[in-house]
This record gives sequence, structure tokens and C-alpha cells, in this order.
Amino acid sequence: MNKRYELLIFDWDGTLADSIGRIVLAMNSAAERAGVAPSSDDAIKGIIGLALGEAIATLYPHLDTAQVEVFRQYYAEIYMALDQEPSPLFEGVVESLEAFRAEGYRLAVATGKARRGLDRVLKANGLEGYFDITRAADETRGKPHPLMLEQILAHCRVEPQRALMVGDSAFDLQMASNAGMHSVAVGYGAMSLAALSEFGPQVCIDHFSQLREWLAASRTHSKVGEHG
Repeated sequence: MNKRYELLIFDWDGTLADSIGRIVLAMNSAAERAGVAPSSDDAIKGIIGLALGEAIATLYPHLDTAQVEVFRQYYAEIYMALDQEPSPLFEGVVESLEAFRAEGYRLAVATGKARRGLDRVLKANGLEGYFDITRAADETRGKPHPLMLEQILAHCRVEPQRALMVGDSAFDLQMASNAGMHSVAVGYGAMSLAALSEFGPQVCIDHFSQLREWLAASRTHSKVGEHG
């Protein structure tokens, strides 16, 4: 089957998993424990996707390295307590991932989560076997640096123009652009579609199942172009 894209790469928080609310709560609870002012929901959503230490330093630039590390530990403890039952996957995610695999797509995850946290939620959701490769922020360069995507592309032996990054943050879309890849913006996570549209996604969706519809239409269009 001819496909315009061979490899689909997904962010986790806010793209596959409905976890943004917990991240906001954990970040402000950690701020309270660390003795710093809480941030607005929008400010916290604006750093989701970054590696945790970088996210904290961006929100609280007056903190030194040691203070950021203490804050990071507080956040990790609080988030783990909140996430004893992992955040649910968005509607349509499991069915769509199963369909993508049946249709022959390669699948991957590129996340700002740490490896330990990613492995935990993959196992809890029964998704360990769904992805060809997963990359976490503490084992490579963080978003929007393209290294995470470059490692995935190399592992899968797929050219950038044949891969698609799906994410809910500016960092996801910037990372894709930095890697020479196309992207899809989802509007039900950290950032609005109005904000994400500025970063040049191929398409904007507000429900995960729309990705499958768009890919099917894109594939059909590609075939018509080949034979027209």
C-alpha cells in the first residue's frame, strides 16, 4: 500500500493521554512546597513538552540549579501520588493506534516525560508493544531540539519527509520543523489550535480519530497524484 507517511510519532501528555490537568496541579503543588508563587494554568501549559528541569527553570528563572532540582523532586513525588492510576487515554486513541498498526504504519513516541514515567504509563495502558521505539526527555536532548526525532528516524530507517509528528504543544511542532518533518497539531491538549497553527502543521485536529481520517484522505490524494 502506498502511503505518503510511513512513520507516525506521537507526543504523550496532552496528545495520547489526558494528563494536562494533573501536570498543572502537580506543578503548583510543588511550587507551594518549594515556597514560590504558583503559576497560571496557561503559563504551565505553555511549558508542557519541555524536559522537567527546563520547564521549571522557564517558569521560575530566578531559581538556581540546586533549587530547580529540589523543585523537580517535589514535582515528581506529587505527580506520582496523583498518578497512582495513570491519566486516561483520550477517546479514540487505542482504536486508532490499532488501526494504524493494521494499516502498516510504524509508530513511535517522543515525549518530555522521563523514561521511568513513560515506561510506567505504557505498561499501565497495555501499550508496551504498540511502538517501534519510544524516546524520553532524560535520555536524549529535550524538545524542541530535533535529536529525539532524529534518533527515532534512524532506528526506523525512515526519511524525515516520510514521517509525521503529532503533538499538542509548540515544542512538538518546532521539533518536527527542526528535524525537517511535517506535523499535526491537536487542539485538545496544552495549547489551542489558534496558537499551534502559527507553527505550520499540515493539519489541525480537535479529536484524535480525525488523524486517521486525514491520513486516509492524504493517502488517496497521493495515489491520485501518482497516477494522474
